[in-house]
Amino acid sequence: MDGLDVAELVERLGSDEDAVRKMAAFKLQSNIGDPSFTDVFISEGGLTNLRYLTLHASGNTLAYSLTCFSRLLEVDKGWDHVNQDVVERVVELVVTHPLVNILRGAMAVLGAIVAHQRSPNTKETYTDTFGFRALKPAIAIYPHFLEKIVSSLSAADHALCANALQLINALMRDAITNDGEAEWPRFIKRLQDLGVIKAVYSLMQSNALQDLAHPLLEFQALTKVLLRKWRDVPVDLHKPEHRRALKAIHLASNPAKSAETLEDSEDGKEKKHNPEKWRRLGFETETPGLEFEETGYLGMMDLADYVRKNENPFQTLLLEQSTFSPRTRCPIARASLAVTTILYDRFEVDGADLDDTKAYLALETRSNYDKIFKPLILQWSRLHLAGLQAFFRLWKVTGAEREDFLKLVDLVRVLLDAVIGDTKRDTSIQEVEEMIQDYDCERLRKLQMENLQLMYEDTWGHHLRQVRDELNHEALQFMKEQRIRCLLHGAWFADGQGLKNESGRATQADTKSVSQVRYVKLSHNRRYLHYADFDAKGDQDPDLDSLHQKLDLSLVSSVASNISATTPNSTRSSTSTLKHLPQSSTTKITIHGYLPSSSRGGSSDHHTNHNRHPSKSTSENPHARKEEIPLLILYPSTHSAASEWLDGLLMLLGQQPITSETKKLTNLVAEYGLKIRLLNVRLDEPGPEAGEGIEVPSREGLDENYFYDIGGI
Repeated sequence: MDGLDVAELVERLGSDEDAVRKMAAFKLQSNIGDPSFTDVFISEGGLTNLRYLTLHASGNTLAYSLTCFSRLLEVDKGWDHVNQDVVERVVELVVTHPLVNILRGAMAVLGAIVAHQRSPNTKETYTDTFGFRALKPAIAIYPHFLEKIVSSLSAADHALCANALQLINALMRDAITNDGEAEWPRFIKRLQDLGVIKAVYSLMQSNALQDLAHPLLEFQALTKVLLRKWRDVPVDLHKPEHRRALKAIHLASNPAKSAETLEDSEDGKEKKHNPEKWRRLGFETETPGLEFEETGYLGMMDLADYVRKNENPFQTLLLEQSTFSPRTRCPIARASLAVTTILYDRFEVDGADLDDTKAYLALETRSNYDKIFKPLILQWSRLHLAGLQAFFRLWKVTGAEREDFLKLVDLVRVLLDAVIGDTKRDTSIQEVEEMIQDYDCERLRKLQMENLQLMYEDTWGHHLRQVRDELNHEALQFMKEQRIRCLLHGAWFADGQGLKNESGRATQADTKSVSQVRYVKLSHNRRYLHYADFDAKGDQDPDLDSLHQKLDLSLVSSVASNISATTPNSTRSSTSTLKHLPQSSTTKITIHGYLPSSSRGGSSDHHTNHNRHPSKSTSENPHARKEEIPLLILYPSTHSAASEWLDGLLMLLGQQPITSETKKLTNLVAEYGLKIRLLNVRLDEPGPEAGEGIEVPSREGLDENYFYDIGGI
């Protein structure tokens, strides 16, 4: 305002020369937003001249005047100069004028007029001068008005796109707030038919977010408000549109004409119909109106939209389901309502607040745009269809039955949360549909268990850690017993191992003897390893009495092996069939220890480059300072046998297992134990009361000579 003569500027706005008016309007643009300047400008009579230019000017003068007028309205000034003539003139400019700079200002003026009644600083209540009602007479004259502003969303000028979207937001907000229950849905549908959803979806995925952030975020919030408003509309079959929607769903199912016998209803008689009329469509009862209680009219819209756009697949699915028993049929209608609820919760529709969009945007930075903007909410119908088809696929794959419905709903919820939650802002809806369709059941169940575990960890972190530690200990004890039982069962070992003398020591001469096989077995008291060498494997495993040689485990000091911590098949399932090791393999387990003084003096095998695992039981033994010698060498023929015997011997001696197969099985047992415990916890169901479900027997006819049984003991 410094150095600017307001009176002179006002005088120039009223000049007869267009060049003078244009220059004055151009200078006014940069100052009109200052409230102190605006007060002086209005007191000097400048508002009258500005309104005159808005109604009669052309070219750049008109563009500058519209911009000034819109900025004046933004600071809540000049409303007494807004009347029907101004509104009709600006609507005419929007529909008929091609210049972008004029369209920008015209849409900004209309957006301010429509949104004016929401301003907290305004005392006027002219319902016919402001809001959507103020535009309706002019729109009646120019019926292509809505089509024009929707088409402006595709303009190359970002400022024009922003002003057009702000105007659409103001119209939608006013219609939702002030129009009747039957009026606002028709207006919203008209905008959708004109392609507003597709246009805004493209803008939200584009690189123009910085210029369009606020109007896009407001449109996203308005979309949530619409979804919530439709959800809050109860389904009432006395309303014609609700009754027609439900009837269309039934007729699209191609009901058999023999299933319904219609009687003359002129005398008020009711129609006789198939008792399974609605159950065959997947409703739980024959009163479908009551089943829309949770989803409201939104659930009916989604189901009707699916049936209308997929009539042939819908009929085919019904025919396929009719061949199954009622217990195994997929409830199509209930599945549709469940997917609607899942999407409603996923997009946090109940958390939408129109008045918080500006404050919310101010708190965020450009780096968080992917978190703020959710363009997929604009593809609600296609997401619902993709989720419903995923439900049908999972129902078939899992072989679900009626009682499994809620489990399938949880599975689909995990699926949609995973796909939608991981989707970036610029991911197309086609890619999202493919991801939903390609998500296999095994991967989905794994993700479900991970989510369940995280949920319980957040709720009961300390207790869950205690349970996990307890289960890990139990799993380790279980694997210890399993490995020792492998030793108790006994096993054959491959040829190439040295024959031992009676003292149990390996000799160089023995290693050159003929190839034989050895059978080794742990004694029942778990104190001795019995073994013997045979020329070949027998049809039956030898018993303990036929194994004439034995090794006292109290003499064992350590167990050495060249078995790596990870086996070549470590990535396979533990239940997969393991091939025999190659004949060139030198995998072996060497048991080291100390012999009594009378037995010492023999030579020993070389055992270099082996992993030595000293026994805790012998670490403090008087023999600890004596020389260790190999007491027994075993050549396992499979990786599984190597893991069983190495870890079995180690755990028998009080040490921890080292092979990956044993560790994998231990973790598997612990994880399954945890999952079973988590699945047994029900957050939403109270536990049974004490004594509930227990039948107390009668004592009638009993005397003192009776006995009772507690728990089968």
